[in-house]
Amino acid sequence: MSEPRNTRKSSTMLKWLPWILLLVVIAVFVWLFMTVTTPAQKAWEPPRNPPVEQQNTLTNADTPEPISSYHDAVARASQSVVNIYTTQAMAEHPYMNDPVLRRFFEYHGDPQSQGSTNLGSGVIVSADGYIVTNAHVVEKADEITVAFSDGSKSRATVVGSDPDSDLAVIKVDATGLAPLAFRKAPIRVGDVALAIGNPFGVGQTVTQGIISATGRTGLGVNKFEDFIQTDAAINPGNSGGALVDANGELVGINTVIFSRSGGSMGIGFAIPTALVEQVMNALIKDGRVSRGWLGIEIQSQLRDPTQLETSTGVEVLNVVPGGPAAKSGLQVGDIILTIDGVEMTDANTLIQYVARKPPNTALNAQILRQGQNAQVEIVLEERPVQEVVEAPTIMNERMDGQSNYNGESSRPMMSEAERDRMREELLKLFEQDSIAP
Repeated sequence: MSEPRNTRKSSTMLKWLPWILLLVVIAVFVWLFMTVTTPAQKAWEPPRNPPVEQQNTLTNADTPEPISSYHDAVARASQSVVNIYTTQAMAEHPYMNDPVLRRFFEYHGDPQSQGSTNLGSGVIVSADGYIVTNAHVVEKADEITVAFSDGSKSRATVVGSDPDSDLAVIKVDATGLAPLAFRKAPIRVGDVALAIGNPFGVGQTVTQGIISATGRTGLGVNKFEDFIQTDAAINPGNSGGALVDANGELVGINTVIFSRSGGSMGIGFAIPTALVEQVMNALIKDGRVSRGWLGIEIQSQLRDPTQLETSTGVEVLNVVPGGPAAKSGLQVGDIILTIDGVEMTDANTLIQYVARKPPNTALNAQILRQGQNAQVEIVLEERPVQEVVEAPTIMNERMDGQSNYNGESSRPMMSEAERDRMREELLKLFEQDSIAP
């Protein structure tokens, strides 16, 4: 006697039910895994040109095609370069409490009614308003105005500033902006370079040159230096502007020039995009830059130019008690030869390498101690905040030619006798002009 049809259907469903439940459970686990591992907010990434566009613009390095114009590169990059104007309120004049001098200033113009205005440049790096520039461009600014290539203007606020690398991020309340694509391949000596900025406040300007050198350090400009050197004309006002390649992709942020006259002499320096990207990510995310710290004082090995054999490595002069190096067993007199397989040719190389590593990173150092090689593992800690020492009240010229004015006059104040004599002369003038003080 055959089983009823309903019974056969029920047994078939019961046979497949465990497999269906298993598939449902697997699907739920996959969904949960993807939800947990996917970050809530995507981290900032440098803009890049589409791969197809890059393939169309790149040429064979062995057989370069003749270039008659950089119009396309400039047109692509210039829309992402902005002019930055900052205003700083002047300090109160020391003689404004004198009623006679105050009346004179009010009659001939109050010096406090005018502020100190500086200019610079910046580069748009996101469509929602993030702009990178130099820290010294927005330093001590009370008001920041950004002028775009289409003539529109907007107020900006400082997101974060890193004086150690001379980089800052500001933001405007705007959307739909055109970010400048970062060059992915490393820049090479001899490559064409175009500097775009606002020199001397004349408006957006483009100058052309080549890359003279990369990895320049030891200039004494910033604490952390890794400059691109170029002979493209960089003048006052170019600070914070873009250094782009022949395809209009960003390779660096123009920062300083070597000059004895305040103008361009064919030696300019830009911060490479690798360092810009690191600092920007930290400033946008945390508002500050966290760097690794060894806790040692070092100096480069002395090199005798007359000797055929060159000595490399960095000598440890002092070890901070309780610091990362002290905990690892590093001693005074040790010579650090390599870190993670990278040769430490001088002190600047070591400083730059460590500064680009985040805290809690483990470094493997090969050292030379009393003629014997040894391996030391050092776990970095966060670099402590350096105490800020106020600079004296002076007016000097930066390497980029911009005035470094802190709001007070660098000229010596009048003596009491000169002040009294000026007061008497002003009283006579007031009497002649029937102007009561």
